[in-house]
Amino acid sequence: MGEGSSETRQALGSVTRGTLLLLVATLVWVVLNFVARVLVVRELSSLEWSEFYYAISFTGLLAAFGNLGVPQAVARNIPFVSNDAERRGIIRAGFALVIPASIGVSVFLVVTSGYFGGLFGGSLLGFALELFAIAVAVSILSSEIAAVFQGFEDVRANAFFIQVLNPSLFILFLLLLGADRGALSFGTAVLAYVLANVAALLGLIGYFVRRLPRALPAGPAAHGMGARLRAFALPLFAVSLLSYVANTGDTLLLGVYHPLAVGAYGASISLARLLLVGVGSLGYILLPVMVRFARSGERDGARLTYGTATKWMVLASLPPFLVFFFVPGLSLHFVYGSGYGGVPLPLQVLCVGALAATLVGPATSAQVSYGETKPLLLNTMAAALFNVVLALALIPRYGQVGAAIAWAGAIAMTPVLSAVELGLTHGVHPFQRHYLVPLLLTAVPLGVLFSFLPRALPLWILPGLVLVVAGVFLLAVLFSGSIDQGDRILLGEIERLLGRRIPAVRWLYRHLGR
Repeated sequence: MGEGSSETRQALGSVTRGTLLLLVATLVWVVLNFVARVLVVRELSSLEWSEFYYAISFTGLLAAFGNLGVPQAVARNIPFVSNDAERRGIIRAGFALVIPASIGVSVFLVVTSGYFGGLFGGSLLGFALELFAIAVAVSILSSEIAAVFQGFEDVRANAFFIQVLNPSLFILFLLLLGADRGALSFGTAVLAYVLANVAALLGLIGYFVRRLPRALPAGPAAHGMGARLRAFALPLFAVSLLSYVANTGDTLLLGVYHPLAVGAYGASISLARLLLVGVGSLGYILLPVMVRFARSGERDGARLTYGTATKWMVLASLPPFLVFFFVPGLSLHFVYGSGYGGVPLPLQVLCVGALAATLVGPATSAQVSYGETKPLLLNTMAAALFNVVLALALIPRYGQVGAAIAWAGAIAMTPVLSAVELGLTHGVHPFQRHYLVPLLLTAVPLGVLFSFLPRALPLWILPGLVLVVAGVFLLAVLFSGSIDQGDRILLGEIERLLGRRIPAVRWLYRHLGR
């Protein structure tokens, strides 16, 4: 197949639709979580906020443990198998694994909440963990339902119910419970979080019952899919667990040595994770799409799809990176208020790691598509070990900065190693001229320019700076001739979504593309 093959067009079309929807949903998620964070941070004391944030981080680790790697395995194997009977067998086997696992993790957390509360925090943390036991089980089941639709290249379950409905309900319950009791307390915040998760799961179940028959008609299920799914999920289970350690080990250890710093560090790391939104959205839909090329052995289409999509995800990471890195204190002040702008260095360190993770593209998702779970496991193991060892060495003395160094190195290590392996084994990587030239033409001169920005800029300028960076990148793509066949296919899919042609962009492609 060539670069313009129908399979490549379908793949880029699916990636375009799914990524745009997830990007919009994630941006809504960011706004809603910002509103929820403001409500919680302003009503709770710094100690209560730190305990609340720590409880969410800790229960997230247990959720990663309880999903057993099954959601990713289901999302990969649904498009990989050849008939509907096997797909039904995979879906049933997935639920047969995660339902008892979710119940087991929930019971474990209820029994041990007092112990972990005393070990890492106090009575408030123990209380939060006991109630969050419900949220853990709900989170595992929600991920499994969303993964079923992910396997059919349908991101709406994730976008609507997990990204939008869940945080919306959290805000609603915060307001309702706070108004009912006269003020928002730690207990009402915990209860609102749990209720939002439960209500979102009920919505997902309704969506599953109504929509799945349209993608997969009723019929017999193939036998023996449970063993196949378990074999594929086992390394992904370890990857999921180790990924969470690589992502949050620094936060958990910061809570041990400097518990009062967790809230401020959580504010910085939340901003740094915004840089990962684009590549995360792309990776979610790219996983089942790349299975097409893995199954057929088509390298040209895989390389084109991966490279084109990664190039345009720079628009979601480079603009906020330049702003957060060069005016970190002002960025924290803009988002969280003046109380969070006094320690800017951790945000700068965190953003370097996050940018490095995005520039190589969603390599970990692509490895899952190719079934290369063992190399991915080794990469994730190295990142988790790096995070924990460096955190133990640096956090006692350097606090938030030490935690940031550990996170930045770990968050970049797995995708960078996976990208190198993908390039060597399949020739799939984004580092072509049409990607590197506009990236350098944007990052280098603007980085030099931003280094001279005064630290007392008006807050309203920051969103404008983000748009300026995005505009410069677009101009760099056009006037450096960094437009290729993948961009043309992508433009066609965007026009199809809009229902109309975009003559000005087509004129630029004809005159500037190479």
